[in-house]
Amino acid sequence: QVQLVESGGGLVQPGGSLRLSCAASGTIFSIFAMGWYRQAPGKQRELVASITRGGSTTYTDSVKGRFTISRDNAKNTVYLQMNSLKPEDTAVYYCNTAPLRVGVKWGQGTQVTVSS
Repeated sequence: QVQLVESGGGLVQPGGSLRLSCAASGTIFSIFAMGWYRQAPGKQRELVASITRGGSTTYTDSVKGRFTISRDNAKNTVYLQMNSLKPEDTAVYYCNTAPLRVGVKWGQGTQVTVSS
């Protein structure tokens, strides 16, 4: 049974930083590229960053230069360093495979709120 557990969210002022973590159990971490997704109220879930097993990364345009995705293969953990946060970054953040794979369920996510 694959489990994804996200943590590290919180309330931060505009311009602040947060570091999200996602611990993955099972074999998916060693096989697939991983991604961070987010879903803001009233909006569809979107992929914001992804990283292959070898460390190649991609970012959606709105977070380029501000967010950094990384992974520790020994710990089965993927991270998202978020700097220069903006109110529009407010969302629930999730990790999952990228692209999504059948049978890999979403975790509970972690809430990020950017507000003064």
